[in-house]
Amino acid sequence: MPPDQQREMPHGQPAQHQERQPGREHRMTPRPVFIREEYRGSGKLTGKVALVTGGDSGIGRAVAVHFAREGADVAIAHLEEDQDAGETKRLVEAEGRECLTFRGDLGNENTCRDLAGQVMDRFGRLDVLVNNAAEQHVCESLADISAEQLERTFRTNIFAQFYLTKACLPHLRKGAAVICTTSVTAYRGNPKLLDYSATKGAIVTFVRSLAAQLAPEGIRVNGVAPGPIWTPLIPATFPEEKVEQFGGDEPLGRPGQPADVAPSYVFLASADSAYISGQVLHPNGGEPVES
Repeated sequence: MPPDQQREMPHGQPAQHQERQPGREHRMTPRPVFIREEYRGSGKLTGKVALVTGGDSGIGRAVAVHFAREGADVAIAHLEEDQDAGETKRLVEAEGRECLTFRGDLGNENTCRDLAGQVMDRFGRLDVLVNNAAEQHVCESLADISAEQLERTFRTNIFAQFYLTKACLPHLRKGAAVICTTSVTAYRGNPKLLDYSATKGAIVTFVRSLAAQLAPEGIRVNGVAPGPIWTPLIPATFPEEKVEQFGGDEPLGRPGQPADVAPSYVFLASADSAYISGQVLHPNGGEPVES
């Protein structure tokens, strides 16, 4: 089925489940749509270097490929999804750009320092940082969230954003952009994703505060708060019957595709958003949110 036909399906995913996180994109049916066939780059990021965490699949893959089509070389970081990361690298290189892949746990500050160093060794500059990697775990009650899960979710989702931005900051110059992935759950909550939702709320505040701190240096900081998007995180989180229904109750009647979200990152990374900082975009299928 052509990608654009998949993208227009209201909710075309069959029941499926993956037993562990991070999920694997190559095991999903249908595969997520990472870029629309008609998307045409216009050189918005020519000469720039971008680092995208969670860049092996889902939104991260879509952002990496869109950035490459706009002229950027890209580094992607992933945990252990080597096959998916290799596919993203191939897709970026097919756009005529260079791609560095990095395997590691960004919840560790030393790993983030190593990643920043490798990007600089390979490319000699860094213009756009996309803090995107995340994990989530369903729990029916606060009583079911163990201390280990709580710490792990915060390490992956928000500690890593602190660590990596700190490690990259000495290399960012005037005109650089930091983009952080938060979620619609930061604004409306989710009773079964309590710790995940809390980290996403923290990311919103991180964006607003860091934007104010870095404004005098000419570095912009913004966020993107996707709604229900068809990524490997979904079958790796929810039971089969929930996956089959995923996104069907949104105003637009379908789950989003990564291709629906990535242009928001292109906008925030480029000079088109030169007068925007401390803000969050909401590609969420039409759900109103209050900031």
